[in-house]
Amino acid sequence: MPGRFVRVAAVGAAITVPIGAYAFVVRPWVRLWGVDATEAATLLPGDEVVPDATAVETRGITIDAAVGDVWPWLVQMGYGRAGFYSYDQLDMKGHSATDVRPDWQQLAVGDALPTHPGGGFSVRTLEPEHALVVYVDSEMAATWTKETGPAPTAGIGASGAFLGLSMPTEFAGTWAWVVKATPEGNTRLIERIRFRFPADERTRGVALGALGFGIFVMMRKQMLGIRDRAERLARTRLSAPYTPPVMASPTPA
Repeated sequence: MPGRFVRVAAVGAAITVPIGAYAFVVRPWVRLWGVDATEAATLLPGDEVVPDATAVETRGITIDAAVGDVWPWLVQMGYGRAGFYSYDQLDMKGHSATDVRPDWQQLAVGDALPTHPGGGFSVRTLEPEHALVVYVDSEMAATWTKETGPAPTAGIGASGAFLGLSMPTEFAGTWAWVVKATPEGNTRLIERIRFRFPADERTRGVALGALGFGIFVMMRKQMLGIRDRAERLARTRLSAPYTPPVMASPTPA
């Protein structure tokens, strides 16, 4: 997870929040927010890419909009594109998009989902209006460092570029977004992050700590951002005035 933000989140959780309050208030809230026990245990697209994950985070949110109003926001994500709908001051130079851009709707397996000017995740799975899964590993991140300088210390967009936190030299991870229609006609958005770290307990402990509270805060903000945008899009579409089709004038006999 991103260097600067995770450092701030980790220090904030460890220092500014009293131990008792964190244990009895913050931690239960983090563990339960947006979690559905069935969803957490369900296999999702992309789980097979990193089958032996050391850290797994699953979150979900119900959106009062159809799948078709949610999916476009996912496809256009990325640095220099629509952003990540999270904390823009940590993710972007600018603001995440508030509209759907047709020129950002083209995405395919093998494409990059950029997290910074020098690179980003690689798209591994793309099932239109169902699943988007992206991948990153230490080999990819080392290439970014070599070609573009140290990995950025940004927000959730730098989940694949969190080397600024002195992460393990070997890791692999996926980030999945899955959308499903509910019986009520709404959409259930599920996000899952899976990372594999070395077996070394000390190194793994640092990595897991970084991915804990920090990633929760960023994912929560992102899911709320997607929800708000999709619901606004749905309201706009449904309230658009009806324009009757223009009937051609009959041709004189």
